[in-house]
Amino acid sequence: MSSPIMFKKRKRGVLDAGDADKLSLELSHIHPSQVGPVLVSFPSLQPPKSTAFNCYVREEEAEIEFIKQNTIVAGETDSVEFSGSNSKEGSGEGSRYYVAIHHPSTGKVTLQPAPLHILTRQIKNLKNHEPIAPTVAERLQARNALGETFGTKRAQAAIRANERNKVDVSAMENVAGVLQDRIEEGTENLPTQEEAKLAADAARLIPPYNLEAESPDEAYPLHSIIPEQEWNSLDAAIHPLKKAKSTYERTKLLPRMRSTWLREHLNHAFSGPKPKTKTLKLLFYIATMLAFRATTGKSVLERRALLDQLSPAPEVVVDGLLSRFTEKARGSTKPQSTSQTETNLLTYMFALCLKVDDFATDTQLIASDLKMSVARLQA
Repeated sequence: MSSPIMFKKRKRGVLDAGDADKLSLELSHIHPSQVGPVLVSFPSLQPPKSTAFNCYVREEEAEIEFIKQNTIVAGETDSVEFSGSNSKEGSGEGSRYYVAIHHPSTGKVTLQPAPLHILTRQIKNLKNHEPIAPTVAERLQARNALGETFGTKRAQAAIRANERNKVDVSAMENVAGVLQDRIEEGTENLPTQEEAKLAADAARLIPPYNLEAESPDEAYPLHSIIPEQEWNSLDAAIHPLKKAKSTYERTKLLPRMRSTWLREHLNHAFSGPKPKTKTLKLLFYIATMLAFRATTGKSVLERRALLDQLSPAPEVVVDGLLSRFTEKARGSTKPQSTSQTETNLLTYMFALCLKVDDFATDTQLIASDLKMSVARLQA
């Protein structure tokens, strides 16, 4: 036990003689783990003095100093339950509390450490009822009431303006049917989901595709890329190719276009005893598309000049390329090439290249011929 501290006690009256005017302070000498006094605070409702309270502690903390134990104080009346813990924030953490006990006979004051509990209350009848959250309208009404009472003149004017601008829904009940009828009339001409999908697919810059294809060759039907009339016209165009004796002669029989990919595939086509007619027709059409792209890159020539540039391509093929891969500006009759038409031309040509290469095309070689990056080509 620590040594007592002596000091004089102040009195309003006359000091008594002897040691009656002196007190000595000492700390409690009870065992630290023994249950001691507890300080409680009732922030709102205070229970009757006859209300009994119990102090609870965990078994594993029984040997810890009482002041450091996580204790719970609880009690109840007929209608209200009180409880509080000293392990939460606001329970006196950072401060130490003591209960002082004065012994008049000895003139000593014993100080006993005591934990602080701030008790909360729970009304028994409302224990099983969840609070009902206010509606949006109720919150707005409460906010407006506060604004009307305590708000500035500008805030009050804004509240009144909002009240005036409110739409009276009940007044619109009679016109709801009319509005519904007008909406239905306005949406009659809108496309269905299937029609909208077909329109979106048609606007994509790729050849028409077959979703039910069972092999790569069926994914892009040939005549959806090369119309049948143009395909048939290529028979006469490739006839001189079959009679040519060298790669140089065959290159001269194609539309003027330098292409390593095309030259290699021509050599490969004639490496066997008899070239395939379909392969030669595809190569001739690809050569025509390459020459068309090179010729129309900056401006589209007149039809006669374009036919001369793409010779010996059949007229029906040149006319087909003009109609599908150029467009006319509003108010103009002159066809022109745009970024969209060029992309469309390239995607159609790539689909034909895949057919020639059995769907394993060397994209780096084609990118070199087109003078573009492989990344852009594959995008």
